[in-house]
Amino acid sequence: MRQKLYNALVNRVPGIAYRYHKFHDGTNGLRKIVSWAYLFIMNFGYHVLFLRFLGNRPNAEIYESRMLPIEDSESRLDAARNPKRTVDNYINKLSQYDVISFDVFDTLIFRPFELPTDLFYFMDEPMGILDFHRIRMEMEGLARAEHFKKKENYEINLQDIWEMIEKEVGPDAADGMKIEQDLEFRFCYANPFMLSVFRELQNLGKRIIITTDMYLPAEFIQRLLEHCGYIGFERLYVSNEYEKSKAKGDLYDVIRKDLGSTPRIIHVGDNEHSDVRMARKHGMETLHYPNVNKFSLTYRAHDMSSIVGSAYRGIIDARLYSGAYQYSMEYEYGFIYGGLFVLGYCAFIHDYCQKHNIDRLLFLARDGDILKQVYDFVYPGEDTHYVLWGRYPAVKLMADANKYDYFRRIIWHKTGEKKTVGKLLTEAGLAALSNKLVQDEKLSLDTVITADNALKLKKWIQANWKDVLDCYQEESVVTQTVFTDLLAGCQHAAAIDIGWAGSGAISISYLAERIWKLPCHITGIVAGTNTVYNYEPDASEAMLQNGRLVPYLYSQRENRDLLKKHDLNRDYNVYWELLLSSPTQQFLGYAANQDGTVIAKYGKSETNQDGIREIQRGILDFARIYQEHYGDYPEMFEISGRDAYAPMLIAASHDERYLKAINQKFYLDISVGDR
Repeated sequence: MRQKLYNALVNRVPGIAYRYHKFHDGTNGLRKIVSWAYLFIMNFGYHVLFLRFLGNRPNAEIYESRMLPIEDSESRLDAARNPKRTVDNYINKLSQYDVISFDVFDTLIFRPFELPTDLFYFMDEPMGILDFHRIRMEMEGLARAEHFKKKENYEINLQDIWEMIEKEVGPDAADGMKIEQDLEFRFCYANPFMLSVFRELQNLGKRIIITTDMYLPAEFIQRLLEHCGYIGFERLYVSNEYEKSKAKGDLYDVIRKDLGSTPRIIHVGDNEHSDVRMARKHGMETLHYPNVNKFSLTYRAHDMSSIVGSAYRGIIDARLYSGAYQYSMEYEYGFIYGGLFVLGYCAFIHDYCQKHNIDRLLFLARDGDILKQVYDFVYPGEDTHYVLWGRYPAVKLMADANKYDYFRRIIWHKTGEKKTVGKLLTEAGLAALSNKLVQDEKLSLDTVITADNALKLKKWIQANWKDVLDCYQEESVVTQTVFTDLLAGCQHAAAIDIGWAGSGAISISYLAERIWKLPCHITGIVAGTNTVYNYEPDASEAMLQNGRLVPYLYSQRENRDLLKKHDLNRDYNVYWELLLSSPTQQFLGYAANQDGTVIAKYGKSETNQDGIREIQRGILDFARIYQEHYGDYPEMFEISGRDAYAPMLIAASHDERYLKAINQKFYLDISVGDR
């Protein structure tokens, strides 16, 4: 009956279903009740008043949109909105009182989820029951309703909930209670801001009590608090033990009676109703601590899978809004928009290599810098190498194998850049032929390359092709030596890059397997491929189809909506490469010293080195925090390409205003769509 009613009111009309879920999902309390009223109003409007527009899903639903701040980082703006929320200010205010009462969850203690009930997702597998997370919430509601009928309050305990589950569902209550408490103990962690406040107040000799509305046993909550570092408080008040609550206000009366009227008491908590209004109503002073998830709907991506999305938002919001930290915009670009992507990409690489018996990973410079750092952190002890490789070395060493690509990149891509003939020859490694060119063609080295003289230059290079190859001979020999050593004893390696055509991996594969005849098969793994906006959208399709290249985020076969969304003409490639930027210098090729030792030739470094390091620090911090919370759950590292891209879709909303603001802090020397 319930499913039939749900289908009739929600699923029958797509537009109503969309609007209802957008408003209802993830809600609780009063907002959930309002969502049901909203559902009935929409059905009345559609079926009775014939407001047929309600049947259509809004076009904007395809991609989420958020108006992100661009004047400063989120954490700094939040600090400006809450200037009094500092550890020192909290200490100064709270120390004026005789007794300080603290709320527990979302105040002293955090969970690494967006919503507290998202912890129940981790019960589905151990319970072996499909949709148990929802059943757990439903049974809690039934237990509260039954308790109210008997005692006219809703203050149940964990045993009440699990006895209801055993009665209505089947699992043993004692076993279920243990699983749930073990999960709480595993995931809960101290709010760093409040831990500092708590310890400073203890140093001042202040009396501290704990007050919480919770179904968990007081003994368990005490152990949980001590596990998180909150040791030495005077007393713990838990609503289910007194059958009184902060929400109703009568739990504060119990505290007042116990402590007497003499001590001045202040209560600290995040809930504006339970921790502020009701505390004041019952004679206590209050200090409101803003809930860290308050900006989740405003700034975060929600079009993600339920569990990974909750973990992502929970980690981001707690880090940026606890009041303990302030970061730069560059750091937050890495932390918010790069962390999940890099972590997911590394997990994808690891999974692919395990399944295909790849025994060595080559992280190509310079995008591979932060990728290797995160990979080595999450999967220590594996055979990984940071490999100096780049567009120019690849083009030069592949010149005889692919003249078409050589001339395209060396000449045709340079027309219109106001580059001189001399500069072009130097970049191409042909400076030794400069005098010959001047003599043969009477072409000044100061002449700017244009579409008119580019063909003339090409024909001259073709006519002197043997001399061109001679210019690359030494570098070819040295590079072969480098890769021979690098791939020694390896049968199957993976070359890892951001993308987009995959030329870096393919060039190494061609040279190693076909030119140098090394006994090692090389597969290229790329974050993304060329998209519909490229001049050559299907340049790598054959390599993708036969498995020589493997994509993570999207390709013509996976996540086609992202393939169509990722617009290089709107600088999407630039923004993604900025996430993987490196403070290392541009690699120009290998050479040999007079004693025969190999040296690397470098070009310029990117500007804003500090900003690049901040981006990397943000990515590394996200990986570290995610590993800390979910390291025992390998399935949490199965982050789909669609989930990894979701935060960047938010960053790209409103005509990429946020991304443009970030990009203004940098100048990246990349050739968009040409890798």
